[in-house]
Amino acid sequence: MKNIWQIYKQDWINVSKSPVALFLIIALMILPSLYAWFNLMASWDPYSNTGDIAIAVTNDDTGAVVRGESINVGNEIIESLKGNDKLGWTFVSHEEAERGVKHGDFYASLYIPADFSEKIATILEDNPEKPEIEYSVNEKINAIAPKMTSSGASTIVQEVGSNFVKTVSETVLTIFNDVGIELENELPTIRNMETKVFALEEQLPYLEQIGEKTIALEAKLPEISNQAKKVLELEEMLPQIEEAGDNILLLESKLPMIQEVGENIQTIQEKLPEMERIAAAVVEVDENFSTVKETVSTTLEDMQAAAEIVARAQQVLPNVEQIVADGNTFTNETSRYLEANEQVFASITPVLKQNLMLYEQTATHVLQFATKYQNEQLSEQDAIATIPNLQAELTNSLTSIESNIRLLTQLNNYRNSEQLTAEVAQLEKLGENFQAELQILDEFAASLPAHDSAEVEQLKVYAADAQATASDLVNQYDAVIMPELNSAIEQFSQTAETAVDDLAKAEQMLPEIEAILADTNTALVAATERLQTLENELPEIEEQVHLAATTIATDMDSIKAGINKAADFFVQDFPAVAEKVHRAAAFIQNDLPDAEGEIHNAANVIRNDLPKAEAAVHKLADFIREDFPEFEETVRNAATKIRDFEQDYDFGEIIELLKNDIEAESDFLSNPIELKENKMFPIPNYGSANTPFYTTLSLWVGALLLVSLLTIEVENKENRYRESEMFVGRWLTFITIGIAQALIVSLGDMFILGAYVAAPVRFVLFSLLISLTFMTIVYSLIGIFGNIGKGIAIILLVLQISGSGGTFPIQVTPPFFQAINPFLPFTYAISLLREAVGGIVVSIALKDVLVLSSIFIVIFFVALLLRKPMAARLRKVSEAARKSKLIQ
Repeated sequence: MKNIWQIYKQDWINVSKSPVALFLIIALMILPSLYAWFNLMASWDPYSNTGDIAIAVTNDDTGAVVRGESINVGNEIIESLKGNDKLGWTFVSHEEAERGVKHGDFYASLYIPADFSEKIATILEDNPEKPEIEYSVNEKINAIAPKMTSSGASTIVQEVGSNFVKTVSETVLTIFNDVGIELENELPTIRNMETKVFALEEQLPYLEQIGEKTIALEAKLPEISNQAKKVLELEEMLPQIEEAGDNILLLESKLPMIQEVGENIQTIQEKLPEMERIAAAVVEVDENFSTVKETVSTTLEDMQAAAEIVARAQQVLPNVEQIVADGNTFTNETSRYLEANEQVFASITPVLKQNLMLYEQTATHVLQFATKYQNEQLSEQDAIATIPNLQAELTNSLTSIESNIRLLTQLNNYRNSEQLTAEVAQLEKLGENFQAELQILDEFAASLPAHDSAEVEQLKVYAADAQATASDLVNQYDAVIMPELNSAIEQFSQTAETAVDDLAKAEQMLPEIEAILADTNTALVAATERLQTLENELPEIEEQVHLAATTIATDMDSIKAGINKAADFFVQDFPAVAEKVHRAAAFIQNDLPDAEGEIHNAANVIRNDLPKAEAAVHKLADFIREDFPEFEETVRNAATKIRDFEQDYDFGEIIELLKNDIEAESDFLSNPIELKENKMFPIPNYGSANTPFYTTLSLWVGALLLVSLLTIEVENKENRYRESEMFVGRWLTFITIGIAQALIVSLGDMFILGAYVAAPVRFVLFSLLISLTFMTIVYSLIGIFGNIGKGIAIILLVLQISGSGGTFPIQVTPPFFQAINPFLPFTYAISLLREAVGGIVVSIALKDVLVLSSIFIVIFFVALLLRKPMAARLRKVSEAARKSKLIQ
């Protein structure tokens, strides 16, 4: 052992004494590292520097027209490549691209032909054609470059295909999504239609009855046509009705005068006792003529006053008779009008119910809109398209509500009742709600795309309240509203008939009043003349006083009876007549214009629509006779299919299936599989990944350089050392230099190049073990075989570069290299350093350490055993080789 140490020590003393030797030793320590570092730097990250690999790109795509829209996929590819710096895309003409690839100016070229977009568009045709991108490559320029350019071209094709699939899928999924949203929007309508189909199925027997009645109605069309002509005749009589109305109004204006006449008659009635006293006075004058002059004078004054009253009554009476006569004509026409329009009045109730149902539907539409927009189930474009429709519905509903409020109010007025007041209040409330909703929608439409969530919530509250109010009106219609409407219409008709009866009674009594007034006037005129004659010729008529007294006594009873009868009429019957005249006048002033309008409308309907209605009845009757059986069967089949469908499918599930995240699902279809990369031992760059190979290679090269420049022979003067001692002593020197090589290359990898190493300390230790093993192998080969051993070491280097799997996976190498791979030291050295760089798996690292250690031990001891027997032979071989003057 002492001799071994002496040899080792003497080697380094000799080196230290010779600067050239020292420089050479240091160079031998560093040179292997440079070999590794230069190779690692050159291949540090080659795929990040591919931007200078020139690839020519030519686009001759002329585009295509798809469904009226122009597309040019070639231009889209060019725009995409302009933003891609992975390769050196150069955009040139087709001729320049071909020449450049041939002469090596470009590594490859891509050519997009003129029909590229046109062939892509054939996807919509029965026989689609695949578009082509022509790829040309010059493979003699470089071995790796064609692979990079081919990968780039494949990536472009894949990207175009992926984008195409994504675009098509987005279009299809958008259609599905729109269908799903539309189906969801129309789901209430669909449910309503289902309900109506089932209801229609239930009503088929009733429809059969209606069909029979329709056929019967067809038979009555001639009679209906005749009745319709009466409405037209009534329209022609409207001027006469208006004239009669004017007479009623005139009669109403004369009522104060009639009132005055009646009061005068009452005054006459009150003076009847006085008139009786006058008559008695005439008799008394006859008996006592001496007092006649005074009595006659007084009576004459009273008679003149009575005559004036009667004259005024007679003057007014003709006007009263005319007014009453005209009123009779009006009432007769009114009766005929009411009879002719019974169907018009009867249509009020179903029309009102239909309106209430429309109000409920309007409120439902607004509520659905507010709910969907609040829940973000409605896009801005759909909202903008929906708002005008809702505004139109609300405006039409408001107009209809105002009309119905006026109708119900007028019917209440006719009845002097408040039975429909609650319904009017509900309609007014509904109108206020609709007005508020309309105002919010106006503001909402003006503020889009921005919106106030509070406005949407308020719109939802108003719509829900309106829906509840309208539903309440619809629900109570049959039980409450319709009976009250029918009662009001019936009372209106009865009122009109009562007015007719009252005017007729007044007309019957007018002749009696006329007779009374005529008799009274005759008696008064005669009495006045007689009293004047008596006053003027009293001396001459004294003989006739008895006759005058007799005459007065005879006529007084008749006058008294007439005045009493007229006064009784004024007190008992005139107030009722006046009230009826007022009511008739109110009808003429307030309702007759509307009634005339309805008559005109009915007449227009008869003129314009009755022929169409008759034709429709004929068609309906033909349908009932010819097509209704098939229709009935279709309805029953539809109802059966709906039931079967609902048993097997759920509309909600279908809607959810159609509605989708277009972007996500389109991305899924274009890229159905996402590669989830799990890097168990991540290495950030290509250079770091190659560090194990080049470090191992540099250590073997370092051993070769060392044995090539330094001799393993030890100077043995006086045979002081044994062969084994010289072998081990010089081996220690080689090992020391090998350790220095390992330290420099391993530490330089990490601190000079910045290579990624997961276990730095182990990386250095493993490098030392590898250097120890490699140096021992190469040293032992030289020690056993001499210069031939150098050749063997070089051969081993060549075999290990290809057979160790350092650059390419061993599985892609020829079978020979796969067969020798398990027996090569490089295999385990590279594997061991990879464990340190990427992350240590203890079992793998332990196996590699054991194999390398075993190789080291076996080679070292084999060399010790064979060194001495082979020494003499090696000297002879060396001497023979030196004689060639070429080999040392």
